[in-house]
Amino acid sequence: MKIAEDWYLTGFQSLTGRDILDEGIKMKPNVKNYRTKLGDKEIIIETGKLAGQAGGAVTVQIGDSVIFCAATMGDVREGLDFFPLTVDYEERMYAGGRIPGSFFRREGRPTSEAVLSARMTDRPIRPLFPEGMRNEVQIILMSLSADGENPLDVLCINAASASLMISDIPWAGPVGAVRIGYINGELVINPTFSEMEESKLDLVVAGTKEAIAMVECGANEVSEQVIIEALELAQKSIQPVIEIQEQMAREIGKQKRDVERVSKDESLTEQIKSSVNDRLLDILKQPYSKENLYGGIKELKEAVIEENISGKEEELSDAELKALKKVIGNAYDDAEKSIIRDRILAERKRPDGRGPEDIRDIWCEVDVSPRAHGSGLFTRGETQVLTLATLGTPKEAQELDNLIPTETKRYMHHYNFPPYSVGETGRLFTNRRSIGHGMLAERALVPVLPDETEFPYTLRLVSEVLASNGSSSMASTCGSTLALMDTGVPIKRPVSGVAMGLVKKDDNYVILTDILGMEDHLGDMDFKVTGTTEGITALQMDIKIKGLTTEVMAEALEQARKARLFILDKMLETIAEPRAEIKDIAPRIEIIKVPIDKIGAVIGKGGETIRSLQEETGTKIDINDDGTVYIAAIDGEGFKLARERIERLTEEVEIGHIYTGKVVRVTDFGAFVEILPGQDGLVHISQLDTNHVAKVTDVVKEGDEITVMVTNIDNQGRVRLSRQALLEGWTLEEAQAQDSANNKKGGSRGGSGGRHGNNRSRR
Repeated sequence: MKIAEDWYLTGFQSLTGRDILDEGIKMKPNVKNYRTKLGDKEIIIETGKLAGQAGGAVTVQIGDSVIFCAATMGDVREGLDFFPLTVDYEERMYAGGRIPGSFFRREGRPTSEAVLSARMTDRPIRPLFPEGMRNEVQIILMSLSADGENPLDVLCINAASASLMISDIPWAGPVGAVRIGYINGELVINPTFSEMEESKLDLVVAGTKEAIAMVECGANEVSEQVIIEALELAQKSIQPVIEIQEQMAREIGKQKRDVERVSKDESLTEQIKSSVNDRLLDILKQPYSKENLYGGIKELKEAVIEENISGKEEELSDAELKALKKVIGNAYDDAEKSIIRDRILAERKRPDGRGPEDIRDIWCEVDVSPRAHGSGLFTRGETQVLTLATLGTPKEAQELDNLIPTETKRYMHHYNFPPYSVGETGRLFTNRRSIGHGMLAERALVPVLPDETEFPYTLRLVSEVLASNGSSSMASTCGSTLALMDTGVPIKRPVSGVAMGLVKKDDNYVILTDILGMEDHLGDMDFKVTGTTEGITALQMDIKIKGLTTEVMAEALEQARKARLFILDKMLETIAEPRAEIKDIAPRIEIIKVPIDKIGAVIGKGGETIRSLQEETGTKIDINDDGTVYIAAIDGEGFKLARERIERLTEEVEIGHIYTGKVVRVTDFGAFVEILPGQDGLVHISQLDTNHVAKVTDVVKEGDEITVMVTNIDNQGRVRLSRQALLEGWTLEEAQAQDSANNKKGGSRGGSGGRHGNNRSRR
C-alpha cells in the first residue's frame, strides 16, 4: 500500500514488535521538503508529515505564514449531472495567536475573506479536471500559522494545486499563483501586508505554464498598460512554483486513479445539430427578448426530444425512457452551444442580435426610496439593480475577526440575488456567489471614497438584483455609484463597470462586450472590469478554458475601457455629480476634539454620562481613543446641545473666568461650588459677600446657584473662587489682592479645604 510506503523504518522488517519496544525505536514519517522562489521570497512546500490518509496533503509556507491543504476524491454520487468539486477554507484563529471573538469562542461560519479565498482557489483549478468526471472531489484548506505580513490567500491556491499534483486525483495542472503590487511606480512581486498599504494595485493572478487562468484585482485607478505589465510579470513569476510542483509529481506523486467519465454521444449531437440548425437560427433572428429567446429554445428542445423518442415509448421502461430523454437533452444542449458559438465566430452575431462591442440599452434613476439616505436604479437590457445607501457613525463600522491586519471596515457592500430576478421560485439565502459579487462591487468603489477625516461616516450599500440577464455584479457597481452620488457622498470620481465575454475556437476568437447570461453560460470567459475616467479600480476574471494569453487580455481590457466610459456617460445623464448636501433624513456628523484625559468625563461611569447625553439630545456620540468625538444628529438643535454639553464636560477651569455653579457643600469656613461638571472650588467665607459674613448659611445653602470668579488654582489643582469680586466689580488683580490681604489677617480659616478643594472625580 502507498500509505504504508510513506511511513518507513530502516531495517524494520528484521525487527519484531518486542525489539522495537525494547530499543525504543519509533516510526517516523518520510517527509519531503521542496523549496523555490516566488519573487524574492522562499516558498516551502512540504508533504509526508501530515494527513497521510488524504489523497494528497501538503503545507505551503512563506515567512511564518503556513497553509495546510488536503485533496481527496470520493466515488460518484448517484444521479449527479455535474462535477461535484468543493473547496473550503477553514480560517483558524489560533494561526494568529488569537481566540475567536464569538459568543462560543470558536470559529463559526466562514468570514467573507475566507469565502473569497476559497472561491479564488476554486476558479483556476476547476477547468483542469477531466470533462465528464463525476467523482466527488473535496479540497480543504486550513490556516496553521499567520505572521500578519505574508497573506494566506495566494498560498491557498498554490497549496491546492500542489496537493492535487501529488494525489491520486486526475487533474491537468499544475497552476501557480502570485500577488503583484504597484508601489512608487514599481511593480512588486508578493508584497507584504505593510507594503500593500502603500500599493496602488492588489492583483492576484493564477495561471498554468502557458497562460493566465484567473485574475482578482483591486486598484486605485491604475491604467490598462500597468495592468498588462503586471499580468506579464505575474505569469513569469509563477513559473518556478509550477516547475517545483511538476518535480513533486514526478518524484512522489501517486498514480492517478481511473475514473468513469460521462461521455458525449458525438454522433447524436451532430445529428441533432443538423436537424435543429435552421430552426434555431430562425429563433435567433427574431426580435430579441429574453422571454422569446429562452421560450423558443425551450420549445425547440422539447420538440427535438419528442422527435427522437417517437415510437420508442412502448419499447422502453419509464426509467429507460427518462434516461433516453436526458441523453437527447444533453446532446441538444451541446448542439445549441455549438450553433450559437459558430454563429458568433462566423458572423459576429450574438444571441440578441448585437455586434461584439454593442452595449444594451441603459436607463438610470436616483432618489427611488424616500427614506433611504440614497438610492440608485441601474437598468441595462434585462438586468436591473437597485442599490440603497445608509450612513452611520464611525462606531457602526464592521469589526473584523479574521487573520488579516485590518480590524474594521467603514464601507460595506452587500449583494442580494433573489430567485424572482430570473423568473424562478426558490429559497432566499446568502451564498458564496452573493458574497463574492458584493465584495467585487465594494472593491470597485473603495478607491474613490472620501477620506474619513473629510467624510466621517460609515457607509453600507445594499444592491438588490431585481432582474438579471447577465452582468448583475457590474450593474451593482453602477447602481452603487448612483446611490453614493444621490446620498451626497463626495466621491472622487464616478465608477462604472462592464462584463466581457469570449468565444474561442482554435486561433479564432471574438471578445464580447456586456455579456448576456446565455453568453456567460456558453462562452469561455467572464471578465469583469470597473473603473473611472482615470483608470481601473477592480478586475475579476474566470475562464472555462485552460488559459488566456496577455495579448487577448490586453484586447479585452481596451474594449472594456471604451464600454465602461460609454456606460459612465449614460449614468452621468441622470446625476452629473454628488449632491452638495446629504439629505435631511440622513444624520449629520460633527467632529470635535477633547483632551485625552477628559474622555472619561464624557463617557462617565459605566457609560452613564454618554448614554444620558444621547437620550437628552437625540444624538449618537462616538469617541475615539485620540479624543476625536463624532456627534451625529438629524436636527441642528441636537447638535448644538450635545456639543455644548461635551464642551462643558471637558472644559478646563481658567483663572479670571466667571462661572455660574451649584453649591455642593457648605462648611463653617466657606462653600464649595461645582463650576464645571466634576470640578468645584472653594468660595471662602471672606469672599462670599461685600459685607462681613458671620455664618456661611446666612448667604448660601447647599443646592443654591451662584456666580463666581476663579481667582487662583494652586499647584495641587485646588480652585479658589470669589463671589465678592463680582459684587464689587473687581478685576482679577483686585480680587487676588483682596483675597491675599484676607489671608494675611488670618481669614483663611480652612485654606482651600480638603477633598472638595481638588478637581473632583466624576459625580
